[in-house]
Parts: sequence; structure tokens; C-alpha cells
Amino acid sequence: MNTVNQTGAGAKIVGKGSQTAEGPGPDVMAAATLDGNKVLSSDGDDVGKVKDIMLDVRSGRIAYAVLSSGGFLGIGDKLLAIPWHALTLDTERKCFQLAMTSERIKNAPGFDKDHWPSMADQTWATSVHQYYGSEPYWGRDDLGVRAIPPGSSDAPEAGGVKL
Repeated sequence: MNTVNQTGAGAKIVGKGSQTAEGPGPDVMAAATLDGNKVLSSDGDDVGKVKDIMLDVRSGRIAYAVLSSGGFLGIGDKLLAIPWHALTLDTERKCFQLAMTSERIKNAPGFDKDHWPSMADQTWATSVHQYYGSEPYWGRDDLGVRAIPPGSSDAPEAGGVKL
């Protein structure tokens, strides 16, 4: 499996890269080309499709991919906010991979289309990143290096505990 991008700042890319990606990708792609892409678990199960890509407008970074899982034709589906850099884009299979079993994804904290969480709330966001074993994107610079020094008073809090 060839690796195209291994910086810690975004989603990893595997495959043959531009030879198998449609359009100008895979390093720069229109968000709309990724909508509807399936997401595979580490055990190879199709666990849902990318419904939305959420941007952190202030930093200019992709924060999350919203995964639609379960349900039928969008009815009764569960939505999951997946940290962007927890995903790997597979250009050959035209899907995303998530390094987590389908059972763990099924039990992930989620929400429904009528009750979205406040994704700018760092307490909520920290718990999501912890669930997926992902360092929060706001603690990294564009090269994947920690931007907030450990123990800094600017570090986000989760349940009153400095991270």
C-alpha cells in the first residue's frame, strides 16, 4: 500500500494517488467529491457514508467528517462526527478507512439530524477526539506539531482536567 501523505495535520492518503483519484486530487479536492464516499472499519465493514465535511472557519481547517450510519435512505440514521485526521482516504477503493472496529463505531457517541451538537465547544470536541484516539486539531500547527505546549494554561479542558 503506497502512502501519498503522512503529515499529521490532515487525513492520510493511501493508494496510487493522482493516478486513481478523480479531478485535481487527492491532495486538494472539492468537498462535494467526498460526499457520499463510504467509510470502512478496520475489520472491513461498510459503516456508513460521508454526509458532510465540517470546517473550522476561524482556523481554515477541516474539523470533522460527519458520517451517516445505519438507517434506510437517510431515515433513522445516526450521525457521527469523525475527526478528520482519524480518517484515511483510499484513492484506489474510493472510500475512507477508519482504524476502529465496526462494533466500536456502532457504539460511538452520535446525534440525529435535528439535534446537532455545538461542534465549537472544546469540551464536546475533546471527548470526540478521545473516543477516536485522535489528538484535537486545534492543538497542532499545519505540520502536525503540537501548537499548545503541554501544561499550558491555554490547553482545552475536558471535565475540568487540563489536557
